Amino acid sequence: MEKFIYKQSAGITALSASFTDFSYKKHCHQEYAFGVTLRGIQQYNLDGNSCLSYEKGVMLFSPEQTHDGRAHDKSGLDYVMVYVEPKIIMDIGKRDVVRFPSPIVYNHSLANNIISLASVILNEKNEILSSELLLSIVETLVPTEIYTVSLKGDNTLIKKAKEMIYCSMERVLKLDEICSELAISKFQFIRLFKANTGISPYQYFLFCKLNHVKKILERNKDVYSAVTECGFVDLSHLNRHFKRVYGVTALEFISHLN
Repeated sequence: MEKFIYKQSAGITALSASFTDFSYKKHCHQEYAFGVTLRGIQQYNLDGNSCLSYEKGVMLFSPEQTHDGRAHDKSGLDYVMVYVEPKIIMDIGKRDVVRFPSPIVYNHSLANNIISLASVILNEKNEILSSELLLSIVETLVPTEIYTVSLKGDNTLIKKAKEMIYCSMERVLKLDEICSELAISKFQFIRLFKANTGISPYQYFLFCKLNHVKKILERNKDVYSAVTECGFVDLSHLNRHFKRVYGVTALEFISHLN
């Protein structure tokens, strides 16, 4: 059975694919493409060279690299890809086209970040998280090439950013709104925020929401008002994040209150 799911957000396209007999004809993309083989073995020719990507293999394609693609055997293939417009890579700081020394690498952290980025796009989750994941991916792939800026010491910008984040708890955090107000690029902002706080803007946003949830639960023990006031999709969404920080679900937390 062939299955292809595409979603696009903010210049990044995610693909989740599963097939057995299907094969891609020779083609190329205008974007960068980062992929992870989830099951099976992916076989393809890249610029005339034969490549095999095994489970958790990270596949790297630069713009306009010619390749095809197929499952290596009859057991089939599951994988995810993210396609990133070159302009976004330039915004991160890489001014020339990146050519990767190896078309396939095995890096557990990199693979997980690509899988997470694909999931964020496919499930239409917070755009700020996708930007943070992409920044981490690119800085892992080309750490010595990225343009750096002086990151420490701008407390005024960080204070204003925190105020804007705190005022966004009941809705989806819009990275572009913050960066427009601060007159800074989103990737520069992410670096600046992490350098000064030790956590990413998305993590800070989530911590603010969870701290507010805790106060609501302590005040009135109403878990559903906490879901509504703090902008969670539903109770399971709140519980998933609440337990990671506090070790218990919101309802379990209420049961321990006097």
